[in-house]
Amino acid sequence: MTIEADAGLRERALGSRPSDSAERRELTAESGSLYLALMSSSTNLLDELEWRGLLYQHTEGAAEALAAGPLAAYCGFDPTADSLHVGNLVPVMGLVHLQRAGHRPVALVGGGTGMIGDPSGKATERQLTTRETVAENARRIGVQLGRFLDFSGPRGALMRDNAEWLLSLGAVEFMRDVGKHFTVNFMLAKESVRSRMETGISYTEFSYMLLQAYDFVELCRRDGVTLQLGGSDQWGNITAGTELVHRTLGRQAHGVTMPLVTTAAGTKFGKTEAGAVWLDPEKTTPYRFYQFWVNADDRDVSRYLRYFTLLPRDEVERLERAAAEHPERREAQQALAAEVTTRVHGEAAARVSRELSGLLFGGGGDPSALGAEAFEALRREVPFVEVAAPDAPGLDPLDLLVATGLVASRGAAKRLLEQGGVYVNGRRVAGADRFVDGGQLLAGGHVLLRKGARDYALARVGGAA
Repeated sequence: MTIEADAGLRERALGSRPSDSAERRELTAESGSLYLALMSSSTNLLDELEWRGLLYQHTEGAAEALAAGPLAAYCGFDPTADSLHVGNLVPVMGLVHLQRAGHRPVALVGGGTGMIGDPSGKATERQLTTRETVAENARRIGVQLGRFLDFSGPRGALMRDNAEWLLSLGAVEFMRDVGKHFTVNFMLAKESVRSRMETGISYTEFSYMLLQAYDFVELCRRDGVTLQLGGSDQWGNITAGTELVHRTLGRQAHGVTMPLVTTAAGTKFGKTEAGAVWLDPEKTTPYRFYQFWVNADDRDVSRYLRYFTLLPRDEVERLERAAAEHPERREAQQALAAEVTTRVHGEAAARVSRELSGLLFGGGGDPSALGAEAFEALRREVPFVEVAAPDAPGLDPLDLLVATGLVASRGAAKRLLEQGGVYVNGRRVAGADRFVDGGQLLAGGHVLLRKGARDYALARVGGAA
């Protein structure tokens, strides 16, 4: 029997996120779920996701399965790039909350499915990448996922790559063991396929949901996985997988989806003028990563605190009140930026990013209080030059302004100096007292230049301690 033939099984789910808790109680009661009874435990996964706004849909029976004892659940990540970006953080945090609730998370990197690419949410066919590129991307993403999950102990998280079973899977074997369970009509009804019918979809991408469903079967067989987490756009793929597990292995499987993140301003979450905000520090520096969060819109910061941090409910609500009463202080944004940057890049990088943010945007600050690591990070954010140790009377800021590109010529630098618009190491300079000797160098032998209120540059004296 194909999946489409059993419409009752296919529709065993809360198909959309209810608009309020009363409607959710009504829907879950109608489906026979024990949802309300299971919400008494503070460590219940669905309860935690619900108050954080991270619960979008779940299959009927998911609450009972989660409450029955520890289970294994997986979430997949597509290695079409060599780094995750902030848009991936919702499902990553789903795995984090799952582990905190006592369950075993399995992070699946799609080294096999990445050879095709998920058509969900895509208007056109993806460019195919080489096996070597996909493998390297999968390796890098695996390292990033390791920062969020605890892989130690008998219930530690697991990392899997579906290249292990998909790349060796024969076409005839796949069509006999998997394809026979799905009708074309069933697949055409899925949003990821239906949305592409006018522009066209290749057989390769058309088959993607079958590969993802097979992943669920393999993970269930290998690791006892009985639940899949994913974004709301993955609902069709997830439910196809739960049914394939039921039909091929005779086991009950479940799915839980989380919302796709949007911004109040209507822009795509995770996009800036410079492009995507990546977790890889070589693609998005920790400072720029920190700034992305500290610049969150007042209308979004409450949701982001719930989505992307592990702050307890009372602290989140306190920050929400602070944001409402004194939005100019941006206390909520600063807490958000500190929490997420620490989790992704570590405490030291978060501290340096906070210091640089205070220096560049918090009224100047005191650059003499910064350590050498802060200036090393600043080199990547402002114009930077290396200069030779000066003869007496010292470094001339006029030359440094020109060398760093803050001004076009020495004449322009001199006029700026006369107008009182030149600052060296946080101090306004003028005339003969402008020169910088060795005793005035900042940590690591640096000199910080500022033109006007916000234009900074950095110089380092070669050979300085």
